[in-house]
Formats: sequence, C-alpha cells, structure tokens
Amino acid sequence: MMKPIKVGLLGIGTVGAGTFTVLQRNQEEILRRAGRGIEIVMVADLNTERAREVTGGAVEVVNDANLVVNHPDIDIVVELIGGYGIARDLVMKAIANGKHVVTANKALLATHGTEIFRAAQEKGVVVAFEAAVAGGIPIIKALREGLTANRIQWIAGIINGTTNFILSEMRDKGLDFDVVLKQAQALGYAEADPTFDIEGVDAAHKATIMSAIAFGVPVQFDKAYVEGITRLSATDIRYAEQLGYRIKLLGITRRVANGIELRVHPTLIPKNRLIANVEGAMNAVLVQADAVGATLYYGKGAGAEPTASAVIADLVDVTRLATADPEHRVPYLAFQPNQMADTPILPMSEVTTSYYLRIRVADKPGVLADVTRILADASISIDAMLQKEAGEGETQTDLIILTHETKEKQVDAAIAAIEALSTVSGKVNRIRLEQLS
Repeated sequence: MMKPIKVGLLGIGTVGAGTFTVLQRNQEEILRRAGRGIEIVMVADLNTERAREVTGGAVEVVNDANLVVNHPDIDIVVELIGGYGIARDLVMKAIANGKHVVTANKALLATHGTEIFRAAQEKGVVVAFEAAVAGGIPIIKALREGLTANRIQWIAGIINGTTNFILSEMRDKGLDFDVVLKQAQALGYAEADPTFDIEGVDAAHKATIMSAIAFGVPVQFDKAYVEGITRLSATDIRYAEQLGYRIKLLGITRRVANGIELRVHPTLIPKNRLIANVEGAMNAVLVQADAVGATLYYGKGAGAEPTASAVIADLVDVTRLATADPEHRVPYLAFQPNQMADTPILPMSEVTTSYYLRIRVADKPGVLADVTRILADASISIDAMLQKEAGEGETQTDLIILTHETKEKQVDAAIAAIEALSTVSGKVNRIRLEQLS
C-alpha cells in the first residue's frame, strides 16, 4: 500500500467542516477506492478556535494559509476560502510549489480560470473543481467525461439555490420579492448581503464554467449577460402560471451558428418540463447533446455534506492521478488546451429566444391593434395573448403577450415603440421564455 497522500485545508467553514467530517466517516471506503489513504494534516483558518473544535485536535491548525501552500510535505491544497483576492494568490502559490489544488471557488475560476489552468498545465499539477458548480451534483464530471462523445448543444440550469427558494416561495404564497427575501434571510437561505445570489452573479459564474467545458472555449465571465430576480413581481409569476409556465432563474449557454450564448436571467419554462418543477433550494442542470439527447442532473447545490461530497470525489481523483503522467490526464475544460476554440460569446442583442411581455394599457378600443402592428413591423409573431378585464372603475389593464422566437434587438426596438404610445403607461415588463424541448 502506498503511503497516504497529505492534504492541507484552507478554510474550515461550512464546506471545510463537512469535508473533514465526511472524510473521517468514510475513510475506509475512500481508501478502497483511491488505492491510498487521504489525510488532512493541516488546516488554516483565521478562527483557529473553531478549527480546533471541528478537527478535535487531530491536525495542525494555523492562522496563516501561506504555511499550508508552502509546506514541503503537503501534496494537495483544498481552497475553500472563496472570493477573488487572497484565494487567487494562494492557489497560484500552491501551483508554483508543485501542489495539486481542489477548489469550490466558482468566482475565482470564472474570472481567473484561464491563467490558473495555464499555470497548472505548466507545472504538471491538477486543479479540480467539481464542487464549484451545483454543489454535490457531479455535473462537471458528466460534461467533461460522461458526455465526451457528444457535441453539446445547450445547457440550462437552476444553479443558485437561494434564488430558486425565493421564486418557489413567491409562487406558493403569491408574495412579492422583497417580502420573501427577508424570510429567506431569516431562515438562513439567503446571506445578509445577498447581492451575488439575487443579482444572478453566482449563477453566471457557474454557467461560465459549464460553458467553457461544454464548448471548449476559455472562461469569459465578463462576456456573460447577467440579470437577477429583484425586479420580478408576484403578478408576473401569476400570469405565467395562467399561461402554463413557471418562472425560474436559469443559467443558459447554447451553441448557435455565429457563436455561443451565455446568459443568466429569469425565464418562463413550460410547466410540464421536469426542470420547471425543481423547487426550494434544489439545483438542476439540463444538458442537450447530439447523441444522448437530453440528460438532467438534480440534487443539492449547497450545504456542508453535499459540497463535501464533490470536494472529496476530487481528492480521490487527484490521488489516483498524482502518479499518472500529466499528458494523460483529463483536460480541465474537457478539450486539449491547445485545441481551445475562440468562438465568440454573443452579446445579448444577438441572442434569439421567445418573450413574455406585460404591457400596462389604457382600457379603450384600438390599443391592441397599435401594439400588434408594432410587433408585426418588427417581424415578431405572437404565440399567445392574455388581456385582463379592467376592474370596476379602472381605466387601465394588463396586456400579456407571448412571442415566438425572435432576436433580442428586434424586441428592444418594438418595446421602445410600444412604450412611446400615448395609450401605454410605464415600462413594458419583459421576461425571456425558453421551451427547452
């Protein structure tokens, strides 16, 4: 039996503690699978007291992460600090020191992945990041290895549990966003500062990583279109239901003739799609590929043990690979590094999808004709329409239109023209729509 591989842990918060616990509990099983033991020998955390509590005094605890990345006996560094700053320096130092890296840091990889993977390539070390996307769901492995025979066409994922929980609650209880956000914070589903989640940034980090793996392009978070759920109202969720749709925050990446779409935004999905019925804090990723068709990956996208499950799977992988020569490892982004494509990421104006439009109109004859004429002039065809009866004494009503597929820039132009009508008040509410068939 080979001697155990030595691991240093950076950060022992929720995921770090989960990793330590699951590794201890399933030690025997993991040893049988990896072929050698995996031992956490050092933990760095600013809160040394908590670190000692979690580890029960079994490992060395330090408050300076540099001691871990520079330690001569440590083979693998697990980075669970998060963020772009110190985490990037530590990961780059670990790589420079010839250590393998396992990380759950989607923000870091989506923004600096290209330089990190290049550095790892040059040093012949592995950077593994299954835990960075959709927590415990093995989606990176599925895309990179399981589906490697396929030409992947598109991916659509519910990849942020906080926003999915909020949308589920809004739909169940008919409440508006602000009210539900406060509840989600009280229940611990949303952070005190929920910006990254509710503005769609976290989902966009994950979609960026999946896009790179699916299509063999560099990670380009700065090119992603990102829109969160803060402007969604209970009214729109209700109208969507009446028309047979659910609204979900989706991360979407799609290969089209002239490039790649990479976007995160609230999306209407037909109610009968499996993914439309993913509720609460659960995650789900739907992948459409040429040979296999559609495959769906569902599970917990966050939490101590689900995420630890992915971190430890990566540790086992690295342990098995540590002895394999670098040329024969699975490439980080599925494609050989010298075979990356420079396919452009399309700006949102060039994206083609369908739309839900909610227009506040004066309740009088001829208004509908004006609106439909503008859409026709922009070559936008209507799929369905819903006109609310104006209530007693009301002079305005809601007009809901679902369009067929069209280019975003045509919809932009049509919306501007509709908003200019004297019979239309306020802004047109636009939500994109995907059939996902």
